[in-house]
Formats: sequence, structure tokens, C-alpha cells
Amino acid sequence: MCLIAFAVNARPGLPLLLAANRDEFFDRPTARLHRWALADGTQVLAGRDLRDGGTWLGVSLAGRVAMLTNVRSTDMPATRSSRGELATNWLSGRFSDVADFAKAIEPIAYGGFNLVVGDMKRDAWCFLSNRDPARPHDTHKPALWQQTLGPGVYCLSNASLDTGWPKALRLRSALSEALEAAHGPDDHWQPRLFDALGCRTEADPQTLPSTGVPLDLERALSSPFVYMPERGYGTLSSLIMRTRQVQSAWELTLDEWWHHRPEPACEAGPAWSAENRRRETVLWRL
Repeated sequence: MCLIAFAVNARPGLPLLLAANRDEFFDRPTARLHRWALADGTQVLAGRDLRDGGTWLGVSLAGRVAMLTNVRSTDMPATRSSRGELATNWLSGRFSDVADFAKAIEPIAYGGFNLVVGDMKRDAWCFLSNRDPARPHDTHKPALWQQTLGPGVYCLSNASLDTGWPKALRLRSALSEALEAAHGPDDHWQPRLFDALGCRTEADPQTLPSTGVPLDLERALSSPFVYMPERGYGTLSSLIMRTRQVQSAWELTLDEWWHHRPEPACEAGPAWSAENRRRETVLWRL
């Protein structure tokens, strides 16, 4: 997952609103959003990496949330563990809280990662990374950085939390606007997020970050919706997640749109149709 904007307790009765794009190689085996069980039996709603077994974004039926992005870098040493297991480890019932979870993370075992974990029933949120947030693309010995997250609107791409990349700022702005209308039962607020998630406009060259990759690649990756068929890479899916209060319960809804199709794949951009949407809903009693 390479682009996420999320709001935590930013409006009364709306503890979580999230919009995200997942960028990946088209030929990487992947399962769409569905209900499945972790090794310890924990039930989750998430997509699944069928090569290494983890996930990039998901929620457990017990109310835990995990969202993961890679840190872009030209320094990619071999690592023994898949970053996707960080998300599933948090979603499982193995760890009592974030402090317990963080103690078990060995930063050097993973490639550069950004991880946001939340427990909606405890109202606890935290950002973790094994790259220095001030210099995420530099080569250095990994260590674990942590930041407790309070109420607010955040963005995350392939640098660090709230790094002001143009595509991250665009999605965060759209999510802030959607917050004003996302309390109701319908989906009329979603199109403003579609506009940001589906935008293929590259950033102004003067605003491009410098992450060590070639300039043409930096430019191609600068749009919210990435489409690089010549490299077999791009935005595979988009997801919108909302938790809102409905009478005496919390209603969690996940909508995922799958974009990658056989040729011509996404040539005209994403299609936000019911045919390529998958919806999952969970109710938690207060």
C-alpha cells in the first residue's frame, strides 16, 4: 500500500475514516479484500499477499486496524522477514497492547516500513517505523521509531508520516472535505475521494521528492494513481474504510475497488463501479 490518508477521532461519532491506494507489481499473487483467519484463528478483513502471507491494510473483527507502506530507498539489503507480517502480527491476538507489540519488532529484520496500528475499542493509535522520520531515505542502521497519534487527519506514503508529498497532501485534503459529509448512511461523500485516489496527474517537477530513484521514475510515482505498464507496476486497488456510530453500535464498512485488468489495463484510469467493488461490513455493540 503506497498512499493512505486517515482521520482518527476527527469528528464526533466518526472514529475512523480512511482512503488508500495500493501500488504493486501486476504479477504479484494477491487476494482481494475478504474474511480470513490468521494462524492463531483471529478473523480479519483484509487483502492478502499470496506470496508471503501478510497484508498491507486490514482490520480484525476484534477491532484492531493495521496499515503499512514501504519506505522508498535505493538501499534494499536482503531481509529475512516480510513487512506484511507486521500488520498481521498486530491484528492477531498475540500482543496485549502497542508497547508489548513494539518490543517484539526487530527493526533490522525488515525492509524500510511505515506502520500505523490502532485499537478502536481502546481508542489507541500509534505510528511505528524502522527509518528515521527526519531522514527516511538515508542509509543507516535501522532502529524503531514510535509516535502516539491523537485526534486528527494524517497522510502516509513512502517517506514518513505526514511527509508533504503532493499526492499525499492531495488525498489528505480530500479526506478532510469528506469528513464533513461522511456521517450519513449513504455514500454521496465518496466521489470526492475518488477524484483524489484516481488522479493520474504527475507532480510539478519542482515539488518532486528526492528519494534516490531516477527522475523519470520519481515523476511516474508522483501521481496518486500510478500506472506504469511498461514496468508491470501500478495501482492495483483502492480502499475506503469508515467507522461510524449507528444507534448503539459501531458500524465498520470497507469498500475495495480492484483496478488491474487484462489489456488494456486502466488505460482510461480507475472505474468506480459496483462491478469491481467489494464491500464488507462489521457491527460492534457499544
